[in-house]
Amino acid sequence: MKRFVVRLAINAVALWLTTFVVAGVTVVPYAPGRALETVLTYLLVSLIFGIVNGVIGDLIRTIAFPLYLLTLGLIALVVNGLLLLLVAFISSLLGFGLDVDGFGWGVLGAVVLAFLSWLIGILIRPLVGRDERRR
Repeated sequence: MKRFVVRLAINAVALWLTTFVVAGVTVVPYAPGRALETVLTYLLVSLIFGIVNGVIGDLIRTIAFPLYLLTLGLIALVVNGLLLLLVAFISSLLGFGLDVDGFGWGVLGAVVLAFLSWLIGILIRPLVGRDERRR
């Protein structure tokens, strides 16, 4: 459970930073101008992204495995961009959340989000410990 919460927080911070780096990716909070609602919006969008990436993303990666081999993994950029657009669509149904201006911004946003999540994870790992099973 601790690992899930840490991953969720890392993805929320990475998404927040992505909105500063990529102009076409924004997050519309439930109540603009209010800090708690903004933080909860980022956490909720991160949760949606995790579910979509974990369920639909894994299914797509499994089915499209020959395309991954054929394109030497470059199809992953397209898949991740489409998954980010799907998260934007799902969160827009809720009336708040992720807003992506188009496919190109989705691909760029997915690349930046993945890089920032990886970087923050590397920086946080010594603080939270690599393995919970050591107890």
